[in-house]
Amino acid sequence: MSVCDLIQKTKKTAFSFELLPPLKGGSINQVFETIDNLKEFNPLYINITSHHSENTYQEDAKGIIRKVNIRRRPGSVAISAVIQNKYGIIAVPHMICKGFSKEETEYALIDLSFLGITDLLLLRGDSNKLDIDQRKMDSHEFATGLQDQVNTFNSGILLDGTKFAAPDVPFSYGMACYPEKHEESPNLDSEVYYTKMKVDNGASYLVTQMFFDNNKYFEFVDKCRKVGITVPIIPGIKPIHRMNQLSILPKIFRTEIPEELAIEIRKCKTDSEVKELGLEWCINQCKELVNKKVPSIHFYTVNAVDSIYRVAKEIY
Repeated sequence: MSVCDLIQKTKKTAFSFELLPPLKGGSINQVFETIDNLKEFNPLYINITSHHSENTYQEDAKGIIRKVNIRRRPGSVAISAVIQNKYGIIAVPHMICKGFSKEETEYALIDLSFLGITDLLLLRGDSNKLDIDQRKMDSHEFATGLQDQVNTFNSGILLDGTKFAAPDVPFSYGMACYPEKHEESPNLDSEVYYTKMKVDNGASYLVTQMFFDNNKYFEFVDKCRKVGITVPIIPGIKPIHRMNQLSILPKIFRTEIPEELAIEIRKCKTDSEVKELGLEWCINQCKELVNKKVPSIHFYTVNAVDSIYRVAKEIY
């Protein structure tokens, strides 16, 4: 049963969260610890982020500088397999365009299908750290291109046109949406247009970028419904827990922080105070979402597992 099927069968607002794989050399126990802390809330699924490798320059023992390719975190395929087998919870690896060739994507699809991991989240990915060689890779420019590749794979056709026995269980996938619009969208109506394109091409649900103003989410959902988008639109939530996020989150994620919240953050003297304030805001935000009967709430856990545990304790 796919993520979308489970969401639609659930009678109350479901719970899910996103995991960041540990840095290279880190222990899988870091992943297990996060899951163990949050599994009491019966997560419907767990997302695993994916990260492209980075080209950098290093000096060897002879003083010669060489270009090397470094992958700082393990791939999402292996971690997804471990999670799904150890916990029996659906693992949803991210598949991203940037920094991955179409051929690498095909190999990942083959491996995932073999492992019985058939739910994906398809994303464009961040290109900020790609160098000129990586930007020239034969990769997808947009998530809709990645979507086409997955759809073609589901129909039993590889990149080179070779036909193969289509997967017994085809891939089902969700995609991202942006209630405050993607930074490259000229306006929110255009954002809704491209969102509908994703759904028309096969996305079975949508997960939003993080937001801190529920009205932005509700207005976006209303716009989507008016143009015929009927799939679940899952709010993505993250509690603020550090002072510097007042400027970092808008810069990186292009999300607005309501002035009411910003004023209170500016009054805080320490990150501990900010964490408590962010927790209170997030709890109220999630309670309203639950009262409005959203299908599920998806939590971004990076550096915020304790806060998310406390939020979930209040609403689940």
